[in-house]
Amino acid sequence: MEKPTIAITMGDPAGIGPEVTLRALSEKKIREKVRPLVVGDMAILSHLATLLNIDPLCEEEVISVSALKPSSVEPGRISLECGRAMISYVEEAVRGCLEGRFHAMVTAPINKLAARLAGFGFQGHTEYIAHLTGTTNYAMMFVTDILKVVLVTIHTPLGSVPELIKEEDVYRVIRLSDETLRLYFGIDAPSIAVCGLNPHAGEDGLFGREDQEIIKPAIERARTEGIEATGPYPADTLFWRAQKGEFDCCVAMYHDQGLIPVKLTSFDTAVNVTIGLPIIRTSVDHGTAYQLAWKGVADHRNMVSAIELAARMATLRFSHGQDSNKGCKGTQP
Repeated sequence: MEKPTIAITMGDPAGIGPEVTLRALSEKKIREKVRPLVVGDMAILSHLATLLNIDPLCEEEVISVSALKPSSVEPGRISLECGRAMISYVEEAVRGCLEGRFHAMVTAPINKLAARLAGFGFQGHTEYIAHLTGTTNYAMMFVTDILKVVLVTIHTPLGSVPELIKEEDVYRVIRLSDETLRLYFGIDAPSIAVCGLNPHAGEDGLFGREDQEIIKPAIERARTEGIEATGPYPADTLFWRAQKGEFDCCVAMYHDQGLIPVKLTSFDTAVNVTIGLPIIRTSVDHGTAYQLAWKGVADHRNMVSAIELAARMATLRFSHGQDSNKGCKGTQP
């Protein structure tokens, strides 16, 4: 296929999203791989390009869906106006993917408090995009050069995790991981290692029963369907084995169990992927970093990685005729 058309939402205008988007698109290797369309505000992007001495974008490379002015945005400050704008960017990008105008979407970070001021009732990007696409079976996957990690539970208090770990959900995430690795990463028979919940994966029940009574049956169920899932393994050694190449993917039970090894090994380049959607969505794995906003010091490597991964996933999917909805036509509205 030709270069995939990738919609990139610029995120919170008061954060580092616009800067990392501009800097990523100024890299020759990105231009060689994708046709980018930034969903955001042309006035903000043009102002920042001039302010920070970054290559500006052409009018045809930006889909302006709100009318923010640079004078109305205070860098590093939460505002209702920015909250409304960032939500509208996401909605337009999802709409374009569903309609077949974009092959994939990449999201820069939003500020959840600003979004809530604008009436946003979701925990974050992931849950909202799932809502917009009518998806109930989804999960968060984190991808680096050496690890792929999928979470069973996402943003939930640690004390609530044990009661939220259900056999059906562990099985669901294992199966979803298997399908994603086959479709988007070209792995014919992916090996999936599943973390235990408790220390030493429960040590045969000495340190908790969830590993043997909930997680293990879910793994066995997946294996009866031909999925190469194994475990549960103690988390303190599993990720060391995975980064050595023993497994294609790890399934973690909760947020920090999976994210600590990801960020410890690949803090600047890890990519967040929402799996299970009818569209391709990748994201930077960092926040709005208000303290760095509009100062010209934001690190854009995460955005580069997110765009590159979206392009690889789209190329593999659409080259094999795996189109969903109407299929991507790669045209700007």
